[in-house]
Amino acid sequence: MVMKPKKSIFRWYDALLLRVIPPLVALLVKLLMQTCRITKVEGQEREKEALIRSGGRAVYATWHQRMAYHARYFGSRHITILISQSRDGEYGARIAARLGFRSVRGSSTRGGIGALREMIERIKRGELAGVFADGPLGPPRIAKMGAIIMARSADAPLIPVLWGADRCWCLNTWDRYLIPKPFARVAVYFAEPIWIPASTKREGLEQFRTLLEGRLNEGARWCDEQFGQQRPWRKVKKQGVSELGPIHDSPGQQK
Repeated sequence: MVMKPKKSIFRWYDALLLRVIPPLVALLVKLLMQTCRITKVEGQEREKEALIRSGGRAVYATWHQRMAYHARYFGSRHITILISQSRDGEYGARIAARLGFRSVRGSSTRGGIGALREMIERIKRGELAGVFADGPLGPPRIAKMGAIIMARSADAPLIPVLWGADRCWCLNTWDRYLIPKPFARVAVYFAEPIWIPASTKREGLEQFRTLLEGRLNEGARWCDEQFGQQRPWRKVKKQGVSELGPIHDSPGQQK
């Protein structure tokens, strides 16, 4: 039986675009984030104590919506993140590498189990890991089990971390993805770390998933409240209407 060659996920022009787009996007991200200024950090002592207790291991978790500013905040720490094996994932992995991140390739639909195992082994060796708790496609603000399993198996604290900004773009994506505008003021929040005993069985993991979800939402709310405005976090279903009401800036508070 003759095996058909595996169909490539790439287009003929990707070879060129992969040389041009990742370095360009990474440069623009760096330039934008460098103009932003952190004005408040909450819970940093909790983070430091957890890292000391764990011997430097940790799994940082955030919502996908709050990815953007972490490119600057965590890139210098060489955090290891999970990126899909898709065509888009290849662009993302190359951009992430130029921003200082390490990556493991895999997703729930391709190479997921192997990627999770590799992430766990890397954390055990001392690497810091980062995960988007609601995954790459949502639903928004619903934590998945991957971060819980990762932290338990690697014997590492799970540290929720969020940011908010006084001025940002709020895209009409599934999670209302946030990008801070130039010269924005930024607040960062580290929630109380979550320690998951290695003896926790599958049926006991749900309570930790719920705890993670709650602390991430609490952190997002705290960050937004520093600047007086809650950010929407679901895609607009009707013109001008969102999860948090009409999408417009408060009078005299243009974002």
